[in-house]
Amino acid sequence: MVAVSMLSTIAYVLMMLDFPFPGLPPFLKIDFSEVPALLAAIIFGPAAGVMVEAIKNVLHYGIVGSFTGVPVGQLANFVAGILFILPVSYLFRKKNSVKRLSVGLILGTVLMTFMMGLLNYLIILPAYTWFLGADPMSSQMMLDLILKGITPFNLIKGTIITLLFVALYNRMQPWVMKQIAQQA
Repeated sequence: MVAVSMLSTIAYVLMMLDFPFPGLPPFLKIDFSEVPALLAAIIFGPAAGVMVEAIKNVLHYGIVGSFTGVPVGQLANFVAGILFILPVSYLFRKKNSVKRLSVGLILGTVLMTFMMGLLNYLIILPAYTWFLGADPMSSQMMLDLILKGITPFNLIKGTIITLLFVALYNRMQPWVMKQIAQQA
């Protein structure tokens, strides 16, 4: 529990250090808060990774809030994080290897990208417009935003986090393996 709490706090701090990616809508901001959640998920299991994602987003909503008044963005971040970390955790925990980790990270990026596009079309974008009291977006406007903004954003974010996490894992592998052995 202590490790999950510490990783959640680190994830929250990393979430605060977000930045927009040039050429994409400015409300889509890249952060590295999935890195501690990934670490928790591969060491302690998928439930720990989900807990880190949940605590990080609850802290973010409680401290920063939301411009809609409702945590739509935090819920979207939570779902995206889960879609990204779960494949990694399940594949890596079956056989602890860099290859399995890499395949999991690629699969997580693809799953997050596809599912967040679908969820943005069906739930998230309509929720934003409803809570903001704005006119609903047409289907074409939503598709354009998803195809030209949200999908590239998720691909870029997943790729950056994948590269960062693989580099971090390569440096931390002995410690991570020791932690996993202690959990068994």
